[in-house]
Amino acid sequence: QVQLVESGGGSVQAGGSLRLSCATSGFTFSLSSMGWFRQAPGAEREGVAAITLDVTTAYADSVKGRFTISKDNAKNTLYLQMNSLKPEDSAMYYCAARLAGLGWSSALQTNPYNYWGQGTQVTVSS
Repeated sequence: QVQLVESGGGSVQAGGSLRLSCATSGFTFSLSSMGWFRQAPGAEREGVAAITLDVTTAYADSVKGRFTISKDNAKNTLYLQMNSLKPEDSAMYYCAARLAGLGWSSALQTNPYNYWGQGTQVTVSS
């Protein structure tokens, strides 16, 4: 049974940092492509960062230079380090898994991903 459990969200002031984690089980993490997505109220879910099978990373323009995606295959865990947070980063953050390779060009699209976590809320105040 595939499980993805996010943690690390919370409330922070603008300019602050948070580190999200996504603990996974039920599949071969090291052979999967992973992504972080976010969804604000009334908005579509958007790709934030992704890391493909060959450890290529992709970032949304809005977070480049501020967010870093990483993975620990020994712990089956995905991370998102978020620095210099802005109020517009406020959203529910989800991790997602694709149990196969993933082209860099589609890494931030929701369709390729097979499994999703329940999300963790991030709120950034000004």
